Amino acid sequence: MSTNPCPEIDAAKLDAFLRERFADLAGELRLARTEGGMSNPTYFVSYANRSMVLRKQPDSVLVPSAHAIDREYRVLSALRGSAVPVPEVYLYCDERSVVGTPFYLMQRLQGRVFHEYATHGLAASERRALFAAMAQTMANLHGLDFTALGLADYGRPGNYFARQLGRWTQLWQQYRQGVDDNPELDRLITWLGAHLPNSETLALCHGDFRIGNLMFDTHEPKVIGVLDWELSTLGHPLVDVAFNSQAWRMAPDENGGLLGLPLGELGIPDEQAYLEAYYRHSTSTERITTFHQAFAMFRGAVGSAGVAVRGRQGNSVLPDSARIGRKLALAYAHRGVQLIR
Repeated sequence: MSTNPCPEIDAAKLDAFLRERFADLAGELRLARTEGGMSNPTYFVSYANRSMVLRKQPDSVLVPSAHAIDREYRVLSALRGSAVPVPEVYLYCDERSVVGTPFYLMQRLQGRVFHEYATHGLAASERRALFAAMAQTMANLHGLDFTALGLADYGRPGNYFARQLGRWTQLWQQYRQGVDDNPELDRLITWLGAHLPNSETLALCHGDFRIGNLMFDTHEPKVIGVLDWELSTLGHPLVDVAFNSQAWRMAPDENGGLLGLPLGELGIPDEQAYLEAYYRHSTSTERITTFHQAFAMFRGAVGSAGVAVRGRQGNSVLPDSARIGRKLALAYAHRGVQLIR
């Protein structure tokens, strides 16, 4: 017997698969979707004596290289026990017969996740410490020896920015067939192509380092888990920094940004103070520029367009993803153009 409010997954097949691999499972299987998961669907998998998280590819993949569940599993395995806290991973399965697509299972951490940078419900002093912990965790990630972790081949050689600009521009050319036009995004692409920096700095990057992808301790402003590694790669660390600090240039209804909020009253540092907190822990002397900030907005816009396309195709567990993705794609592009004017 099992409780299954997720009809897209055959609970009986999953239950049989898990009982073959975990001999101690007690009680019936319970499935529940997590919040978020607009790209890779994510579920809580619970028994009476064990609770896990399952992340899988969506049923339909727009881009063959996207939704790389195997890469997520690999990087989480490599980071276990490092200076960057991550959930323990249990297994990876590429058999589509179990849940329809490849998936992996990992530890279910118990803590707090804030989907908005305003972090409602906290005291100002706790917010201050929480933002400091976020900055330090990001710096710890970029300071890791990725070769020693076995991740020397986790990214392609060559100019990172040129390669990424080309890849994400190709994605936009594909996505634009399924969404409304976004002329500000086209303007942003042209500007970025004319301002590519030349830097050899390389680090393990998360790719989507924002507050909603961090889990904090239940009682302390301490990061206990960095989640959602789908976009991780070897790249330039300031791309992570720029994406993380977008919050200061985005409104609260634009992915939970901070623009217009009374930061001093809330105990949240301004953008420069937050960046300085990161720099203090960073091993690099490079500093963020308008290019890095605009590049992060560009990637946010393209990624959101992909969410909108999946929503329009009905390939999303979130019924409102088409509208949300479209709104964010326009917002990111607009904020990027504001930067380059």
